Amino acid sequence: MDFRFSARETEYRDRVAAFIAEHVAPADHAYHAEVARGDRWAPVAMLEPLKEKAKAAGLWNLFMPPHSGAPMVDESFAFEGTQLSNVEYALCAEEMGKWHWASEVFNCSAPDTGNMEVLHRYGTREQKEAWLKPLMEGTIRSAFLMTEPAVASSDATNIETRIVRDGDDYVIDGRKWWSSGTGDPRCKVAIVMGKTDPDARRHQQQSMILVPMDTPGVRIERMLPVYGYDHAPHGHGEVVLEQVRVPAANLLLGEGRGFEIAQGRLGPGRIHHCMRTIGVAEMALAAMAKRLQSRVAFGKAIAEHSVWEQRVARARIDIEMTRLLCLKAADMMDRAGNKAAQGEIAMIKVQAPTMALQILDDAIQAHGGGGVSEDFPLAAAWAGVRTLRFADGPDEVHNRAIARAEFAKVADER
Repeated sequence: MDFRFSARETEYRDRVAAFIAEHVAPADHAYHAEVARGDRWAPVAMLEPLKEKAKAAGLWNLFMPPHSGAPMVDESFAFEGTQLSNVEYALCAEEMGKWHWASEVFNCSAPDTGNMEVLHRYGTREQKEAWLKPLMEGTIRSAFLMTEPAVASSDATNIETRIVRDGDDYVIDGRKWWSSGTGDPRCKVAIVMGKTDPDARRHQQQSMILVPMDTPGVRIERMLPVYGYDHAPHGHGEVVLEQVRVPAANLLLGEGRGFEIAQGRLGPGRIHHCMRTIGVAEMALAAMAKRLQSRVAFGKAIAEHSVWEQRVARARIDIEMTRLLCLKAADMMDRAGNKAAQGEIAMIKVQAPTMALQILDDAIQAHGGGGVSEDFPLAAAWAGVRTLRFADGPDEVHNRAIARAEFAKVADER
């Protein structure tokens, strides 16, 4: 087994890291200052020149693997981007994760990345022209409407939103929440999951359909804060869909194919979150180490107290182990496909947020009262990472899949 990175993997990681060091890190204060003043839900203007610099540097749309999954519905529309492998992108995404707003600079933000993958893989030529092209160019944003407040959406067969055929249209009725990105006025389209046939087999009841956000009947009822953070201007909306009528041509892939699309979308999306989360953990460890060496308690630097040596050592060990598991999952996706890597994706989806939350918690403790304030990024990072223990499937669902695979191994030996 060769743990060395290839020349291409190292090149893109280093280019992204250098760009962030030169352009993103120095602009962090300006970013937060702009978000804090005026209309918090307006796009952040200072990002636009950085995006142009990223495009010019060839660091744009990095996330799309060149060969991901089954043949595309329409292969005549070229995806405009570098198309890194999952392993190559993992290293870049880790660097982006160290600054919570960095991904947008490279047009690699969720949920746009997952939605672009869906449109690229399952969209028709017309759907790609209408929505994938402007998403690739970064001129619009998008949302993914799946979770619902009235049901346990960890089991997506519970979803109650209805998508009913009416002549040349579909009519949609339902209520979604935690619809990330809907606070941004540039959010122009949503991929909505709902039931087209409640009498079909359990995993063939659901479909996905494209809904322009300005369609009559689409209403953002409220923006949902995460532990008090509103994540403006991105945000997470509770969205009501009331007699929303869209053309039948907006349906993706076909009726009853929603779970098929979801699996194609959520596999890469889950591992993207994990890649960025490793970057968050690296940020927290660096902040913790710096703080511990700069403060004195009981006559010596806090770093010299043995409990902190244990915590810092544990943090480094856990980051290294988690990164290796993440890279293994990414490598399996590249070599054998997303389905073959389901077990590794489930394991990293559980491990990465759990690991990062512990390191963030220790870093907050090291900062004392400052750790829970907005003077440092740790409290906000903790709140964001905590959501990943149920976003894209809760820990319990992934643990269930991992455990069942282990039970199956024993059953095969009996």
